[in-house]
Amino acid sequence: MVAVEEQLELIKRGADEVLREEELVDRLKEGRPLRIKAGFDPTAPDLHLGHTVLINKLRQFQDLGHEVMFLIGDFTGMIGDPTGKNVTRKPLTRDEVIDNARTYEQQIYKILDPEKTLVMFNSSWMGEMSAADLIQLAAKHTVARMLERDDFNKRYNGGQPIAIHEFIYPLVQGYDSVAMKADVEMGGTDQKFNLLVGRQLQEAHGQKPQVVLTMPILEGLDGVQKMSKSLNNYIGIHEAPDEMFGKLMSISDELMWRYFELLSFRPWSEIEGLQTQVAEGLNPRDVKFQLAEEIISRFHDQAAAKQAQASFIARFQKGAMPDDMPEIVLSATDGKLAIANLLKEAGLTASTSEAMRMLKQGAVKIDGEKVDDKGLEVQAGNTAVFQVGKRRFARVTLS
Repeated sequence: MVAVEEQLELIKRGADEVLREEELVDRLKEGRPLRIKAGFDPTAPDLHLGHTVLINKLRQFQDLGHEVMFLIGDFTGMIGDPTGKNVTRKPLTRDEVIDNARTYEQQIYKILDPEKTLVMFNSSWMGEMSAADLIQLAAKHTVARMLERDDFNKRYNGGQPIAIHEFIYPLVQGYDSVAMKADVEMGGTDQKFNLLVGRQLQEAHGQKPQVVLTMPILEGLDGVQKMSKSLNNYIGIHEAPDEMFGKLMSISDELMWRYFELLSFRPWSEIEGLQTQVAEGLNPRDVKFQLAEEIISRFHDQAAAKQAQASFIARFQKGAMPDDMPEIVLSATDGKLAIANLLKEAGLTASTSEAMRMLKQGAVKIDGEKVDDKGLEVQAGNTAVFQVGKRRFARVTLS
């Protein structure tokens, strides 16, 4: 296997925290394939780039010779993960969970090696657990400890209801680690509490506690909020190449480096070299082209990525889109902003009356597509290039 120091460097790349690093080093020194666990509740049918931050790290573990266990939480999906929620989350039906789980199995092999991936379902063991078994599991944790969790604590102090089944969720996720005999469990930073429950329950069952590896939450296209389909700031891994390319080109130059860090498979030394070139005068757009090509090639193929780039250039650069267009952030009222108001506030028109007139004339474009709907309302969480006439451009983020 790869030397421990080299493994550790790759494992820690882009990670937020390793608990505990010395335990991970000890296990790596054993020279055996470690059992790496990551769980995903099939709450929606499609995966986006935010999900792939974890899946990319799983692929790195595979490349290092470790055993990846991709856990589909078909049982926990019916409970509903309360993490980060200020209200009780609506559980999914069994049919919804099964349908979504099938699509997950199809999508993960865009990144993971199917020959080195063990797909597991937590209903395999939780479905066999009796009511008495569940009570025994619940006895291994306290209400006081549950209320240490930030989202539970805020809801409790704010008088918001917390359903009993929501306390069960972290226990089941933790017990998954017992059933799977995980050496390492990965999750987003918002999952830290649940991952630590896994450590505790493994100790209670006589197992060596798993190492916890947390990964950052990927910001969406707006560069502010977590990538989420509900916020419409996401890039789905099944989206068409042209759509993916346009969305990737819409991110800010600063956010581009974050995407390189968490989504790219390039060596870090190569990314640092690109940063140096940009500092010395290379157009960030050209580097963004490389990012978009890498990601689209992964989920489609290189030919599709090249064609998407050619289409983008034909639509924008040949339309004389300036390299130094202003980057503007606007606030939405009630989660949306009328197109005429947006154009005025972005400085692309002198007034809403002029905006209406330009819309009527067909002189307004969003990401190169003509817009003539004067009643259009742009949703918060979107970032796009707005154009009025031939020379007025702005990349606008609506927060």
